[in-house]
Amino acid sequence: PPPMRDMVSPREVQAGRSGPRRPVVGGGTDYSEVLPDSFPSAPAEPLPEFQLEPEDGFIVKNRPVQLRCRASPATQIYFKCNGEWVNQNDHVTRESLDQLTGLVVREVDISVSRTQVEELFGLEDFWCQCVAWSSAGTTKSSRAYVRIAYLRKNFEQEPLGREVRLEQEVLLQCRPPEGMPPAESTLIHTFHQSNLIRTLHQTALILTFHHGGWSSWSEWSECNARCGRGWQRRTRSCTNPAPLNGGAFCEGPPFQRVTCTTLCPMDGGWTEWAKWSACGTECTHWRSRECQAPPPRNGGRHCIGSMMDSKNCTEGLCTRSMGVAVYSGLVGALLLCVVLVLCVGVLAYRRSCRHLHGDITDSSSALTATFNYKPPRQDNPHLLHPSAPPDLTATAGTFRGPLFSLQQGANDPHHKIPMTTSPLLDPLPNLKIKVHISHTPYSTRSNVYVFKLDLGRDGHSGHPHSGHPHSGHQTLPREPGHSTSATLGNLGGRLTIPNTGVSLLVPPGAIAQGKFYEMYLLINKWEKTTLPSEGSQTVLTPVVSCGPSGMLLSHPVVLTLPHCAQLDTPTPDWTLTLKTQTHQGAWEEVLTLGEESLSSPCYLQLEEANCHVVMEQLGTYCLVGQSCPPQPACKRLQLALFAPRAPCLSLDYSLRIYCTQDSPHAMKEVLELERSLGGVLLEEPKPLLFKDSYHNLRLSIHDIPHSHWRSKLLAKYQEIPFYHIWSGSQQPLYCTFSLERGSLAVSQLTCKICVRQVEGEGQIFQLHTDIQETLAPCSPLPSGGGGLPSSQVGSYAFRLPTSIRQKICASLDAPSARGCDWRMLAHSLGFDRYLNYFATKPSPTGVLLDLWEASHQGDADLVSLAAALEEMGKSEVLVVMTMDGDC
Repeated sequence: PPPMRDMVSPREVQAGRSGPRRPVVGGGTDYSEVLPDSFPSAPAEPLPEFQLEPEDGFIVKNRPVQLRCRASPATQIYFKCNGEWVNQNDHVTRESLDQLTGLVVREVDISVSRTQVEELFGLEDFWCQCVAWSSAGTTKSSRAYVRIAYLRKNFEQEPLGREVRLEQEVLLQCRPPEGMPPAESTLIHTFHQSNLIRTLHQTALILTFHHGGWSSWSEWSECNARCGRGWQRRTRSCTNPAPLNGGAFCEGPPFQRVTCTTLCPMDGGWTEWAKWSACGTECTHWRSRECQAPPPRNGGRHCIGSMMDSKNCTEGLCTRSMGVAVYSGLVGALLLCVVLVLCVGVLAYRRSCRHLHGDITDSSSALTATFNYKPPRQDNPHLLHPSAPPDLTATAGTFRGPLFSLQQGANDPHHKIPMTTSPLLDPLPNLKIKVHISHTPYSTRSNVYVFKLDLGRDGHSGHPHSGHPHSGHQTLPREPGHSTSATLGNLGGRLTIPNTGVSLLVPPGAIAQGKFYEMYLLINKWEKTTLPSEGSQTVLTPVVSCGPSGMLLSHPVVLTLPHCAQLDTPTPDWTLTLKTQTHQGAWEEVLTLGEESLSSPCYLQLEEANCHVVMEQLGTYCLVGQSCPPQPACKRLQLALFAPRAPCLSLDYSLRIYCTQDSPHAMKEVLELERSLGGVLLEEPKPLLFKDSYHNLRLSIHDIPHSHWRSKLLAKYQEIPFYHIWSGSQQPLYCTFSLERGSLAVSQLTCKICVRQVEGEGQIFQLHTDIQETLAPCSPLPSGGGGLPSSQVGSYAFRLPTSIRQKICASLDAPSARGCDWRMLAHSLGFDRYLNYFATKPSPTGVLLDLWEASHQGDADLVSLAAALEEMGKSEVLVVMTMDGDC
């Protein structure tokens, strides 16, 4: 306890007897008399007042609580806890002087630990109180309680999930768990908190929904009856808005039908013949009639027959003389024409014999060009003899002009394919044809002329691969399984590289009438191609070349490429760009999806796994993409696990796992590579979504039976860097897990291989195999249109017959006031993303049908096209499709 010797009793202060007292006679003190007023005492101090009193506190974990109080005037100030004075050494005291009153201000602090609070026994909480002294007496503060803070884990009531209408308020009730101090809760940040401790409740799902709403009615369709009563139809869709999260579907019918009446066509009828005219100088007279009984109405047919009629009016008197004169003149003119034709033919034949001195027996030598050739004279010492080898240098001519490509196999008959003076032959200047003459055993007179086109080592004309600079007579490389070619003309055709999903559709009329081109389609090898991606872009399709580049097309062609972009997200997270490669090898942007304009040279139709490029310029193309903030984009990958096919005869055993783009071409390359290495596919390839998050792909092996096997890998996992995958290189990426068995008697292997992107998705391979078995070799996966032939020429390449195609174009190309034209067809087929491209074409419907053919390759069922036409009310086209097609 504090010292009390210097303290003065409050009673003395209150009685005013704190001054000195004078002695009285007899040794006592006279308390009845006070000293005179001329000796006043010092003014009395007031009682202490607390400027700061201790506050309640909570001990969180093991942190002590600081209690503080401040009083003025105060000569001493101390704490008393639970009725006992706190040791003077546990006090921290500070003294200052109040500038306004001049009184002494004392402040004191103490610390209360968790141990002090826990040692208190009894029902009363731990409390402390501050006591201050002055010359006037003492003053006590209010009690401050110190408690140990805690918070239970379980909420007394958690919020429950609710379904509410969109924009409707919802009340969620939540009672926090028991705690000290009492917990406060909030649902905004999903945290229940006090000012000391936090705990998280289970998530309450608030599912907002709204009911569907009807869109506006479409325009009425045309009357389906050509004559009499029929019906018209209009439709609406439950998309304004569409039902969300279980909201009710729109009430009412999605279509309306009303009756209509079409005026029936009325065919025309002839009137009666008029009277005969007077007899003319030609011994004939005439009569006429008109198609007015009745006239044709509402699209009815015109009268059949002639409006005029004539006959001889002399009853045969002048028929003989007139007929002889007419027929005599005709016969004379005909004979004169025959004589002239014979003369011209004889002159031409003699001139031909004089210049060529021989007959050309091969019909394919009839080239439309200027051909200068002089054979050797009979006295020439280099004259060919049947028994002497021919001199191939003595008879060489030069040919310039339009060509015929003479292609002949080992057992094929002679045939010819005309070639034009188009840019197809631009890379081959000063083309020469050597004409070699040799006598055959079957004829001693006739000369056989064999035309050899000096086009390069592989015999193909046209531009070389546009990805590399070219000069001279460089030829296009042909990769088995990665390219295809065919000779196409005005009827069109389709080039398809099997098991890759890559194809080129050349519609009818794209090549001018009478011209033929040796067209090709090629997937460029990754080691021979520069990547078109730059910065954060990634390659999404194979790099494909089609040609010959520079050839003139009358109509657009459609190039189909498989892509690996994940497109099922509700918000667009890709920026997709189509690029082309120049002859110098540089990459240029063609268009960016969604940013097309009237100057865009092509149209890009994007589907879940393929993209179709409608274009009029052949070359090298590729689709690249990059993430569109704020969401990162995802690529589809495929993971394939391989092992040795032959029985393992050593203690070492290896597993290879490949990571490729999710496209038929990429998996085909992996299968071909493993087939050459003697590998076998252990499981079906697994898909993996690879996110643009800059995280690597991690591969690890688990659950190896360590009693029989051990892993040679020192690290716990392997990683493929993010950029190697995101760049989109066509090179197959893989990791190898090397294992070693304890003895040759061990044949069973069981383990797990985990493949996942760091902080992303993953896949697990469950492996259980017998390494002593001989497994089947790798075989190509049947995907990407692998069952289709590599090339189809003419009408066999198209699902839609030419007659039906022409009728659909004639019916829909012309604009309709009701919109029932090619624009509605584009909307029904899903090709209406940028209609201005089709509007600039002579036949917008034809381009739409070409795109439909390309997008339905292998499964082109006319039913889907017929359904779109039926919805448009084009019943006359449906009748034609039913009669001529396979609908």
